[in-house]
Amino acid sequence: QLKFEFALWTRDMVRDLIRDQFGVKLSLVSVGRLLKKMGLSAQKPLHRAYQQDPDLVQQWLDSEFPKIKALAKTAGADIYFGDEASVRSDYHSGTTWALKGQTPVVKTTGARFSVNMISAISPRGKLRFMTIDSRFNAAIFIEFLKRLIHNSKKPVFLIVDGHPTHKAKKVREYIESTKGKLRLFILPPYSPELNPDELVWNNLKNHRVGRKMITGPDDLKKKIISSLRSLQKMPHKIRGFFREKHVRYILTEMSGA
Repeated sequence: QLKFEFALWTRDMVRDLIRDQFGVKLSLVSVGRLLKKMGLSAQKPLHRAYQQDPDLVQQWLDSEFPKIKALAKTAGADIYFGDEASVRSDYHSGTTWALKGQTPVVKTTGARFSVNMISAISPRGKLRFMTIDSRFNAAIFIEFLKRLIHNSKKPVFLIVDGHPTHKAKKVREYIESTKGKLRLFILPPYSPELNPDELVWNNLKNHRVGRKMITGPDDLKKKIISSLRSLQKMPHKIRGFFREKHVRYILTEMSGA
């Protein structure tokens, strides 16, 4: 980052770099014109944790997930990706119209509260979810796992991140008790972009609940459940999450099954 304070490259930063390195002063317009001539464009970046190990990510893509896919094919199992999230009452997305120069004010309840959730999605377009009234722990995760495999005619392979709860002793004991009905696999550390279930939360927060007025805790929970149930009825939408560039590896591997 050439010792810049922020991680996003802007025309201002490029202009400062040119001035410091070459002693040439350019306008922002000139910098933008030069960047375009070089084949560059302003884009919204994908965020990566600096703790992420690129080698482990590549190993997941080249070796670990293909092995999981092969095991699932042999066992006739359904593959799900799971994740936990929280939606706060003061989270808002989108824009609203107002007079120029007058920042609009959206009135909501001043009390802050949140709803915790856990969900899992499959490349076939299935979505399972559960809202949580307390903090996420092993007992709650086990309850979700029980619901996930309930009435399932096939074994379930669930892929999640390395949250300590996912590795808890009670969780391991429960999974062993299913006698192959359920298997758990862990993504590389600090790699949420590999999990398509993250896109469920993005859809919920930015395109659904985040655009609605929330009047209280019960109203927030009601709108979350309604939004997720609506999403459950759109398997094509869920399948579409797997076509996003950073998780497309899943479909590539699945198509080779």
